[in-house]
Amino acid sequence: MRREEARHPVFDGFEDLDISTTDSTVHGRRGGDGPPVLLLHGMPETHLMWHRVAPRLAERFTVVATDLRGFGDSGTPPSTPDHAAYSMRRVAAEQVEVMRLLGYDTFAVVGHDRGGRCAYRMALDHPDTVTRLAVLDIVPTGDAFGRADMAFSLGFWLWSFLAAPDPVPERLVAQAPEVIVDYMLDSLSEVPGSFPAAVRAEYVAKLRPPENIHAICEQYRAAATLDYQHDEADRGTRRIRCPVLALWSDAGPVATWYQPLEVWRSWADQVDGGPVAAGRFLPEEAPDETVQRLLAFLT
Repeated sequence: MRREEARHPVFDGFEDLDISTTDSTVHGRRGGDGPPVLLLHGMPETHLMWHRVAPRLAERFTVVATDLRGFGDSGTPPSTPDHAAYSMRRVAAEQVEVMRLLGYDTFAVVGHDRGGRCAYRMALDHPDTVTRLAVLDIVPTGDAFGRADMAFSLGFWLWSFLAAPDPVPERLVAQAPEVIVDYMLDSLSEVPGSFPAAVRAEYVAKLRPPENIHAICEQYRAAATLDYQHDEADRGTRRIRCPVLALWSDAGPVATWYQPLEVWRSWADQVDGGPVAAGRFLPEEAPDETVQRLLAFLT
């Protein structure tokens, strides 16, 4: 799998990383020179989702793009009944550990979807570490569940499906992981041709191993329990101290269901951003605008 991934000539000049952490491993790539920026992917993707963005950011920054715990080639440590090993608190702490092992005590972080949830939890739990936070096409988990209605339950059915008790979603996803990948990429995107066949195939391949499927389901179980509880415990008592950039699809649920800047301003004092003309997957559907907005924010 690793050698197949390396054939994609989309991270030229980047080095492969496999970092041993306290209880697992994290895979990713690093390239460029300058202030460090960590890029975190969403579902159903891996760090490969940044292939149109990372090389351009690397012209000004040291870019680290990793696979979240349970995704891609990162580790899948054992789960526990309380799902704590896959809570965003633990996933974020692991990513902070990776960056410190690479020599970066402070850094900016950009996260899409699941990666965005990891990123804002990181900013809350490690305020002296995160210098800038960019979140792509999300509102916090506590707000998402707290405001859930019929539209949410039908539109984001994946949240409930993958959080169902083990082994129901695990067995169903294992039968046809390509159905999950194709459905998400095709139904949530607005720009045709955004996902080359080789990239799409890699997303499917990384979703196929049973241990990855279980780990990803554990993340969603943790979202519906611990992540929600952590957000609610922090609401009104802890705030994100660094500047925040919030970008979202102009055609997606975040734009339709929420006032995203208002939501994020309830968590942070310095918030800017706006919609992007794309579907869910901003870095792949609208790389030019995504890069421009990130460079203006990070520089």
